[in-house]
Amino acid sequence: MQDLCGERQWVCEAMQRINADFNRSADTHLIRVDLPGFDDQALYLKDESIHPSGSLKHRLARSLYLYGLCNGMIGPDTVVVESSSGSTAVSEAYFARLLGLRFIAVLPEGTAQKKIDQIRFYGAETRAVPATDIYAEAERIASELGGHYMDQFTFAERATDWRGNNNIAESLFAQLSLEEHAIPDWVVMSAGTGGTSATIGRFIRYRGDLSSKTQLCVADPENSVFYDHYVTRDPDLRIKGRSRIEGIGRPRVEASFQPRVIDRMMQVPDAASLATIHWLEGMLGRKCGGSTGTNVWAALHLMAEMREAGRAGSVATLICDGGERYLDTYYNPGWLEAQGLDLAPHLEAIARLTA
Repeated sequence: MQDLCGERQWVCEAMQRINADFNRSADTHLIRVDLPGFDDQALYLKDESIHPSGSLKHRLARSLYLYGLCNGMIGPDTVVVESSSGSTAVSEAYFARLLGLRFIAVLPEGTAQKKIDQIRFYGAETRAVPATDIYAEAERIASELGGHYMDQFTFAERATDWRGNNNIAESLFAQLSLEEHAIPDWVVMSAGTGGTSATIGRFIRYRGDLSSKTQLCVADPENSVFYDHYVTRDPDLRIKGRSRIEGIGRPRVEASFQPRVIDRMMQVPDAASLATIHWLEGMLGRKCGGSTGTNVWAALHLMAEMREAGRAGSVATLICDGGERYLDTYYNPGWLEAQGLDLAPHLEAIARLTA
């Protein structure tokens, strides 16, 4: 009984620490980007890079820790393990340090060094394995140490309260409420776990005033099965490659990906995603990560469709993380050349769209 009381007290203190962090950083900025060529269509970017751990995944990590704590999966001596392409691991490492827990991140080989450095900055450990092995290795380590495997790819959509509690969707629509086009025509989101797109899609349906107008478009990079799954609904799709756009695109259909709440999917070439962040740097005066480029490329094409149809309105999407993590890759001409990525045609396409 004494041990139980001690653990319960620790959980109460852990919840207080997480809620205090939430109170300090509950919301993120919404940026309106006025683009040439789009007089009647507005683009909004919700800047998730300003979270303390630097990305959209800060929200997910908080939700996963709360889920683990409230379900009795995480206690004062629990070793927390996660499989991640980087950003989720950074954010989970942040919360592990906040709670004084040992954290081990299982990463795909080739993960950006800046992300690895950030994970270790928070006192966490990393293991690099082939991309297709991250799930099994994370499970093995957690089992061997008697720890808790977070498994973001399974639990992202169920750990988040999609009805409210200042989730990403509620925050976005509240910030849009005073804008000229307060109810957007489209929200664009790329998918890693699929948890954020599930939250947004469910919230749109939950809010009747949104469901009659707002649609959700999920943008998918190369080397990902999500688009094909959306078309075929085949849950067993697999590919051997790994997405070059870190944080999004998966080699298998993840449990958190919910195609039924998605209105449209768009395939985005990797070169287009990266061309877009180079163009966006000129618009914002700052660097963004590759998944932001995937989002914005799709958003620009939806805005062009609206313009062609003579329809005024707005499109909203996310800045998922900052570009400083990718100086050695997405912003490195040598890396782009080695990957065979020619950005020029896509930069020309953006110039035509925004002329």
